Amino acid sequence: MQTVSFSFFRFDTIGARAWAFSMMGFARPMMRRIPDLQFWKLCGSGVGEGFTPIPNTAVYAVLATWPDKATAQARIAEYKPFTLYRDKAVETLTVYLEATSARGEWSGVAPFQPKGALGDGPVAALTRATVKPKVAAQFWRRVPDISAVVGKDPNVRFKIGVGEVPLVQQVTFSIWPDVPTMNAFARTGPHGEAIKAVREGKWFREELYARFRVVGIEGTWEGREPLRDLPGAPQDSEPEAIPA
Repeated sequence: MQTVSFSFFRFDTIGARAWAFSMMGFARPMMRRIPDLQFWKLCGSGVGEGFTPIPNTAVYAVLATWPDKATAQARIAEYKPFTLYRDKAVETLTVYLEATSARGEWSGVAPFQPKGALGDGPVAALTRATVKPKVAAQFWRRVPDISAVVGKDPNVRFKIGVGEVPLVQQVTFSIWPDVPTMNAFARTGPHGEAIKAVREGKWFREELYARFRVVGIEGTWEGREPLRDLPGAPQDSEPEAIPA
């Protein structure tokens, strides 16, 4: 079954941050040489909770899709640019996911292959959109309220905003303990109001909404394991050896 990996890297020194920024270009040829890689995106991030238009030069992310989890783990463990990112970063986190629903496109394709139901364990939500330039100001006026609510929600286990192009190509990603908790946030308050405004105003040129089961997690973020002590959380094993 297709596995989606979302890897996050934090860099501390000015030199490491400058290197990570340069990899937004230099990593592309490396990504194309990784066996079994189906779809991938290199992303920067925003400051604060991540849901801001101000770039965070300390955090970068790589999203990828693979034929299965074993392949995903093996390739991420063995191949550049993942190995280079880990060597330079002061903190890393990789989340492994299986899509259960997906609607829309990303760069003109449907990258995720949904299968099965969300189940009872931890779940994740991803939204990706290309904002129409003429409504970008309206879009970003909505974001601070959403960011504040996400930041205060005690249930969200991990949240970040990343993007390919500042201001107009944005991705939000969050992990929740279960489906009811995730649904409660999505449908109420500033987030629910923003969704309504987006649909009525047709703010996006391209959009994608996806939900996932969390099937594995490696590393820490902000010094903690996001799924620690969470009922139903996956327990990872060592990556299997997959032939190159």
